[in-house]
Amino acid sequence: MTDEILTLPEVAQLLKVAEKTVYTMAQKGELPAFKVRGQWRFKRADLDQWIEQQKAASRDNDEDRDG
Repeated sequence: MTDEILTLPEVAQLLKVAEKTVYTMAQKGELPAFKVRGQWRFKRADLDQWIEQQKAASRDNDEDRDG
């Protein structure tokens, strides 16, 4: 189900980072997130798209260094 809504701990596990990292990134707008009654929630489809963008940006940076 692509419309799956994830909690902060689930996103931390998915990205293999600390929960505090996810919390900080969400607060700064670095991760696509929204709040439900003060608790962060994440749409899986948005995260998948964000991951692909990070991969593309990483490739672009690698090409810049190599070129």
